[in-house]
Amino acid sequence: MKLVLASDHGGYELKEEIKKHLLEKGYDLEDIGTHSTESVDYPEFGRAAAEMVAAGKADKGILCCGTGIGISLAANKVKGIRCAVVSDTFSAKMSRAHNDANMLSLGGRVVGAGLALEIVDIWLATEFEGGRHQRRVDKIEG
Repeated sequence: MKLVLASDHGGYELKEEIKKHLLEKGYDLEDIGTHSTESVDYPEFGRAAAEMVAAGKADKGILCCGTGIGISLAANKVKGIRCAVVSDTFSAKMSRAHNDANMLSLGGRVVGAGLALEIVDIWLATEFEGGRHQRRVDKIEG
């Protein structure tokens, strides 16, 4: 599975923790930035990562900004993207199982690194259940 990672300055440190964790687990990653805590505009990074997922250049994406909200809004503007902002393990599981989320967004100022890594692991391990949920995902896609 190929993953794309992106963040703004507010999510940079959390993205780096997630990147280290996923590399240790053997995931194929592409980190498209940002690469420091210098102020940048989150929509550029969220959109770029979402375009990679939508184009099939990455299977899934993980985003980080200060709250996880802004960068997810930018990602969700791209057709075919279902980016979930998550700050607990149950929502991580359900965003995959019921919503087939193909991108995950976390807040570097909201979620600590330990919890974030648990969320990422659960999100990546959970399969979409399909069935009645597919009909609902289809309605999201419009």
